[in-house]
Amino acid sequence: MEKTNLYIKIDKNNMVKNKVVYLRDIAKLYSVDTNMVNDLNNQVIFEIQSNKRTNYIFSILKLIENINQLYPDVQIVNLGETDFIIHYDPPKKKSKLFEYLKVGFVSLMVFFGAAFTIMTFNEDANVKEVFYTIYKLIMGNEKDGGSILEISYAVGLPMGIILFFNHFSKAKLGNDPTPLQVQMRLYEEDLDKTLIENASREDKTIDV
Repeated sequence: MEKTNLYIKIDKNNMVKNKVVYLRDIAKLYSVDTNMVNDLNNQVIFEIQSNKRTNYIFSILKLIENINQLYPDVQIVNLGETDFIIHYDPPKKKSKLFEYLKVGFVSLMVFFGAAFTIMTFNEDANVKEVFYTIYKLIMGNEKDGGSILEISYAVGLPMGIILFFNHFSKAKLGNDPTPLQVQMRLYEEDLDKTLIENASREDKTIDV
């Protein structure tokens, strides 16, 4: 009797929100036997015990073993990764108050940032003079040494760079990925490769 082919494709990165992980959550399956595909899609392959964000490294051999226990005569053809990562990110409750506070905070940052940019532009990027003038206008006297303005500037500049390069915003003008997005994807690939290699060396891969 000719064996039925089952094609399986898994990405290297798989994000899940629920503790019970079904095969359909991480894999795409195809076969002429649609009943078998539907049955396998509803099979539980892993149950997460942790309540925190956690990474689990899997081998495709573990999935093949599980599938063959249910369908020993199926011929599995892997079209995806041989080792892959399951990222568990527990669901979080969203607070409307927090969202409003976040919008207000960002609005204030944009307002004062734009004001500071205009002032430094008019002073030919003389930040020291701008800080001196602002301090004198608000406090009513000349400052002696550093002030909260310089401290805020020193802390805010690196924080702004970090937030920018983390690329939290999804808004963009075109459909093409930006250079920043390309670099982030390269970083993610290197990170995934490191996680998989470390798990393999430490014998922590979920395998047969």
